[in-house]
Amino acid sequence: MAKNRLTPKTRHLTHLVLGASIALGGSLVAVPSALADTPGQSLNPSPAEVAQPVNANRTPLQAAAEGLPKVTAAQVLALAAKQVGISENSQGGGTKFQSWYVASPRAKETVARDGGSPRAYANAPWCAMFVSWVGEQAGIRPTMGWDAYTVAHAQWFKDNKHWGTVAKPGAVVYFDWNGGKRISGIDHVGFVKKDNGDGTISTIEGNTGNGKVEHRVRPKSQVVGYGYPVYAG
Repeated sequence: MAKNRLTPKTRHLTHLVLGASIALGGSLVAVPSALADTPGQSLNPSPAEVAQPVNANRTPLQAAAEGLPKVTAAQVLALAAKQVGISENSQGGGTKFQSWYVASPRAKETVARDGGSPRAYANAPWCAMFVSWVGEQAGIRPTMGWDAYTVAHAQWFKDNKHWGTVAKPGAVVYFDWNGGKRISGIDHVGFVKKDNGDGTISTIEGNTGNGKVEHRVRPKSQVVGYGYPVYAG
């Protein structure tokens, strides 16, 4: 299914109507394409989240991590794996990830930025909301970000110098089903479990084509890039 190339405003409205992804936590949010398996500006940690000043040797997210719990990639993946099997309802909603996002301050920020209503997120594609929820539950949202739009979430990682091309366990992985490498073309997001060494990666993803949280194996040819939360160890 080809994606429509829309203006930001039109894309957002289409996103709300058809179920596109939305934004993360910091400043900016993005809206994903209207595909069931699709996730997804730029988000910067708020002054309150960045407790320490940034110097030449650390990134804004590393500074933000100073005041956060020390959480490992393995712990985040274990938390994500516990959600496997959770499924959306026939309207594409009904998950705790969507309910959490609707009630969060981030939903109001997204609406202020893009228009619409927070309630629209209740039935919107939720892959980015799943990733954001895991970060919130793990206590590391300021370095994981929170958004419903995959494009904005990915751009946030890039703007904060936590973006790359290496499939590390616990990394947030962004996909373009057409094999493109531009952030603007991102369709979906999940977590990397491991690089299988054969041109594929194992993942944990929400809002898959089956409308569930599932373990998947994906070709690296569909990967746009990876966002790197700050983990302990």
